[in-house]
Amino acid sequence: MSTIRLTAAQAMIKWLSVQMTEDGERFIDGMWAIFGHGNVAGIGEALHAYQDVFPTWRGQNEQSMAHAAIAYAKAKKRTRAMAVTSSVGPGSTNVVTAAALAHVNRLPVLIVAGDVFANRKPDPVLQQVEDFDDGTVSANDCFKPVSRYFDRITRPEHILSALPRALRVMTDPANCGPATLSFCQDVQAEAYDYPEEFFEPRVWHIRRPAPDANELDRVAATIKAAKNPVIIAGGGVIYSQAEQTLADFAAKHGIPVAETQAGKSALAQSHPMNFGASGVDGSAASNAVSASADVVIGVGTRFQDFTTGSRTMFRNDAQLVSINIHGYDAAKHGAESLVADAKVALDLLSEKLGDYKATAFDPEAREDWLRAVDAYCARPDDQAAAPTDGQVIGAVQRATDETAVAMCAAGTMPGALKLLWQPSQGGYHMEYGYSCMGYEVAGAMGIKLATPERDVICFVGDGSYMMANAELATAVMRRIPFTVVLTDNRGYGCINRLQTMGCGGEPFNNMYVDCNVEVQPEIDYVMHARSMGAHAVKAAGTDELEAELKAARSRNIPTVIVIDTIAKDFPGTGLETTAGEHGYFWDVAVPQTSTREKQRNRYAEYITQIASQTGMN
Repeated sequence: MSTIRLTAAQAMIKWLSVQMTEDGERFIDGMWAIFGHGNVAGIGEALHAYQDVFPTWRGQNEQSMAHAAIAYAKAKKRTRAMAVTSSVGPGSTNVVTAAALAHVNRLPVLIVAGDVFANRKPDPVLQQVEDFDDGTVSANDCFKPVSRYFDRITRPEHILSALPRALRVMTDPANCGPATLSFCQDVQAEAYDYPEEFFEPRVWHIRRPAPDANELDRVAATIKAAKNPVIIAGGGVIYSQAEQTLADFAAKHGIPVAETQAGKSALAQSHPMNFGASGVDGSAASNAVSASADVVIGVGTRFQDFTTGSRTMFRNDAQLVSINIHGYDAAKHGAESLVADAKVALDLLSEKLGDYKATAFDPEAREDWLRAVDAYCARPDDQAAAPTDGQVIGAVQRATDETAVAMCAAGTMPGALKLLWQPSQGGYHMEYGYSCMGYEVAGAMGIKLATPERDVICFVGDGSYMMANAELATAVMRRIPFTVVLTDNRGYGCINRLQTMGCGGEPFNNMYVDCNVEVQPEIDYVMHARSMGAHAVKAAGTDELEAELKAARSRNIPTVIVIDTIAKDFPGTGLETTAGEHGYFWDVAVPQTSTREKQRNRYAEYITQIASQTGMN
């Protein structure tokens, strides 16, 4: 057997450079890196050696560069991914939040975390976390609960099995998620005679499991018996690339489609069967058909609390059907399971249903809702007054075309966008499984890297922007253009409403005006963004916002447009009373005892609302 002598780190990068997709591209499209002790000498040297065949991307913060990698994979519909390397200690633990985000959202990312010395000679090294009772523990054990695959590389030959196992998980549609290799720093630099055949190019195929025949028959029979079914479309539709299949299925069988955050834009808003957002932040049209449905068909969704109104939205006698790639998700809420790839399942199910067509829904309800959206997002007459978030969304919608992708992650905007943004197919990217503040700017950069043909619009509130904005500098350096719409309501407006209206509390520690500070901050976000090299302006109203959005498309660097907004509710959030005009109840615990009458009254309402929750399966 022919061998080649390489360090373990060199062997890893060489191997990653020849792991291919069916389209002939690298599956791991480079590595994000911030070097420190624990990865600079081993992995850093290896990345330098192979920089012509495997690119290195320098980030500003370990968490945010991992967010960029995860957004890239999401925008690529999990067909490609990126790697992230960090140093020992805080460098590694900074990535843990991003790993949790990827885990919750079922998104692939390869994390190569520097670790302590396997030989333990210099223990304890700088930044080493010691367990007084377990000598095998390091800070990287924090990755275990948030990784789909975890391995500690304590010998150079370990990568011969660890790397293929990691990519097996990342390319498995059922178990997809973050794979973490905790790579001891001395082992990275240790040489070994690796078999040459280990470095032969390999193509990774993403499987499409077909359903069990009996499950398929049972689900088809359930739907055939339905008078007014509804489809809840989740992210699995997009990852399966089943968008057109779902569109055809819904049209053929006359079944309205409601969208989750992850599933939004699987169908363009213009599709006649797209009734809009589901659940807590759902549309009047969508939630009406869901509340009256006798059969609820989930496709690629986890039936998360926002989707189901914390299990209050569906009729108690409604039969749930769950088409999902993983049995764990398919069995939630006691659903009739159909474990399969979404595209394959819908094709086979359509054959079984034949000429079945539901007609019990009101198609005018969809048109009524869209007219309400247009009115809510219309240009405000008073351009001097701070607009609502809905009016900002309307301005962005008017200033962009079908290439636009609206993206966000946390705060008020995710609910507003889910409700009000009218995307083309693929024109929406929301990280709402983990709803991680600080994902936005880095995520926008990752989306643009994955889909350079798209006009990426990053919606971010002042609170999230303050948490993580440094990757703006990276995007400037790499000439990665996208547009940031920074809505400034001077605090955490979304949680302030939840605190005061949803939970009966008093305004405290959310808006700056309600915080224990000596001086109210006056943060110049325009100057801040300019200091990192971005083009930044402040829009005095929605008209100026529209003009600046159009001008941004000609630039090759990020544009940041700051606009003052008012923290106001929008139809369908459910946050006005937690059971709003069109939205549904969201279960956020209310204190059982209080000295304040307002909170006692809110608790009485809360008890009534949770009484309508369905069984806990």
